[in-house]
Amino acid sequence: MVVHPSRLDLSLVALFAGWAMTDEVQRRLADRGLGDLRFNDGVVIQHVLAAPLSITALAERMGVTQQAASKAVKDLENRGLLQRITDPADARTKLLHLTEHARQAVEVTRDLRRDLETELETEFGAGRVEDARALLAAVIGRFGGDDAIRARRVRPPR
Repeated sequence: MVVHPSRLDLSLVALFAGWAMTDEVQRRLADRGLGDLRFNDGVVIQHVLAAPLSITALAERMGVTQQAASKAVKDLENRGLLQRITDPADARTKLLHLTEHARQAVEVTRDLRRDLETELETEFGAGRVEDARALLAAVIGRFGGDDAIRARRVRPPR
């Protein structure tokens, strides 16, 4: 039996809608020559975007081991999205910085998400889109996720 989306629990509808929109952003990134970017890259990039971090701080923010954070960082370095630069305050520490490629990718992704939202507003109405955002934001707040978003400490559930 095939389940219609309107019959799913709200949590699943929200999750699957987010996945569908993310898949569309990924497709559009590939169309713009940025097919090497992955959704999970953003999980790391969000932490470094606000300010350079050490791998130890990144691991703590992501709630993973230092080894797992190092592996993710190495992959992003190899793909030209992150670079390690000596901390001017402590020469023993290397801080993670976004490369220009990563900064451009962030801007393109933000533009694509805005474009997608504009398309949804055109198709479904700005009021409905805003109501959906307000409801989902309230749900996030209801379960304590708003602080994580503000602090750029969003991570998948355990």
